[in-house]
Amino acid sequence: MKRLLPPLNALRAFEAAGRLGSFKEAAAELHVTHGAISQHVRLLEEWLGAPLFERHNRRVALTPAAQAYLAEIGPLFERLSQATARYGFPDTVSRTLTVNAPATFTLRWLIPRLAHFRAEHAGVDVDVDTSNEPLESLKENYDIIVRGGPDTFYGYSMRPFLSEERLPVCSPALLQRLPLRTPDDLRHHTLLHTSSLPRLWPDWLTSATISTLKPAATLTFDHFYLTLQAAIDGIGIAMGPTALASDDLAAGRLVTPFAGPRLQSRSYCTYVPEGKSANELVELFRSWLEQEGRRSQTDAAP
Repeated sequence: MKRLLPPLNALRAFEAAGRLGSFKEAAAELHVTHGAISQHVRLLEEWLGAPLFERHNRRVALTPAAQAYLAEIGPLFERLSQATARYGFPDTVSRTLTVNAPATFTLRWLIPRLAHFRAEHAGVDVDVDTSNEPLESLKENYDIIVRGGPDTFYGYSMRPFLSEERLPVCSPALLQRLPLRTPDDLRHHTLLHTSSLPRLWPDWLTSATISTLKPAATLTFDHFYLTLQAAIDGIGIAMGPTALASDDLAAGRLVTPFAGPRLQSRSYCTYVPEGKSANELVELFRSWLEQEGRRSQTDAAP
């Protein structure tokens, strides 16, 4: 029985344009011109006898039928890529993973662990971009995106790998100079704030039933990693995320002067496009993140 197959180059152009939401970005990915993408898509629309895209100025949107079609064929392209890697010419297949993650998470947690991954998997390269943009606003097609969660996004699989709590942290040297016996002693200290997370200290002080406490001073930074560094340097007390401060807590660079209260926070999760979720390298890195997440939380446990 003869297979009903559309023009494969046209199908490839459609898959890239539909996945990226842009003919221009599809052309860049496939190393062809914008006009070539348009021509291939038009050819496929004629072959199928139905429109695939709605044109909106510089962006394009899939029709409902085309969304369903893309959901079917996207994983097929990924399976074809994997089969080629296994049985074809592996030297021609990329062994590079593209990852997008928040800057503080990347600096404080991911980078210190990447050397271990590279040592265990020497043939795999990892390209990391940092961003705090919402997942749905990212334009580039990443293999793995790290964001808070758990959340549900259409077209992505989600898995949590690192839980998070927040409580005061500081340098042990600071406690030697100015002890903290009870939360009320915070009135003698400098409280370190992050401008993007203005509610951390007020929420914790409320949980500790000292919402009216007035500290000796406050200091605000625009990035969370700067706030943590200021705490390590003994400048004041920070509201530390237990996950991102786990290495410093384990090494004794930071301590937690109080056992609680602990503010619950969102977990770190991996979000992977459904067409890539079966990719061998993606699964390898994803599982490694989960393993490292369990290890770091065990090391930081009091």
